[in-house]
Amino acid sequence: MAAEKLSTRHLLGIKDINLNDIELIFETADNFKDVINRPIKRVPSLRDITIANIFFENSTRTKLSFELAEKRLSADVINFAASSSSVSKGETLIDTVNNILAMKVDMVVMRHPYAGAGVFLSKHINAQIVNAGDGAHEHPTQALLDAYSIRQKLGDVRGKKVVIVGDILHSRVAISNILCLQKLGAEVMVCGPTTLIPKHIEALGVKVEHNLIKALNWCDVANMLRIQMERQDIKYFPSLREYAMMYGLNKQILDNLDKEIIVMHPGPINRGVEITSDVADSKQSIILDQVENGVAVRMAVLYLLASQRD
Repeated sequence: MAAEKLSTRHLLGIKDINLNDIELIFETADNFKDVINRPIKRVPSLRDITIANIFFENSTRTKLSFELAEKRLSADVINFAASSSSVSKGETLIDTVNNILAMKVDMVVMRHPYAGAGVFLSKHINAQIVNAGDGAHEHPTQALLDAYSIRQKLGDVRGKKVVIVGDILHSRVAISNILCLQKLGAEVMVCGPTTLIPKHIEALGVKVEHNLIKALNWCDVANMLRIQMERQDIKYFPSLREYAMMYGLNKQILDNLDKEIIVMHPGPINRGVEITSDVADSKQSIILDQVENGVAVRMAVLYLLASQRD
């Protein structure tokens, strides 16, 4: 494994890591991909480390991916789930985590409905924190696995054109992806209805396009985001049917482009809304590669953070 170290003790967001960190995570993930594709998929790298998965928001895919990554590394794993309604900011969060840390936990993987919860926690407890999604703020491991999947498919991320389509306003995946792709030298565009594009997003150095066909003709990679109905407190568009007509990606649109593009989706997919089944299951889709790569990338992150422990 690489002898280098990450520049940070926690993984709270893509904004807190640099290009060297990202490349080190990718190199380490390459090694772990070899591990998870062999008959014995487990290594003893984190045999003495205890990791608590603390999810204050529902998650199936991310939680399973982290748990599998931890077990592949031979860590001891504690799972804790709490509904967001029973957990408030501030002391309740610290009390909950301190109770878990009293069991001598070394690392906390946390998803929380409030932006900045991981940063807040990192200032109050000694364990290392991995942000598994905080509100509509960041989701760093998703961005890393997305960029890693592009690198695997296209050889390099630098110079590639990536469009992120859909509910940018409520998406932690979009922000982390923009930051990660830009650090790796990609050009980024966002596309969606005006109501779902944050004001002043151009300040992040991204292009904005409201016409899906134009965006798809521009890009090498299209990352189709899920419409996050659970985060929408008002109606941002007339109906899902109208959204699907304007911004849904179907096979006819894909086949009519003058080039072949790669299609991604962070999941879970609303089939027939942002993407149709024939696109999701097509040879241009790398959605299942993203899932496989997610385990390797999360193994790399956990391994590299744990290697910094005293």
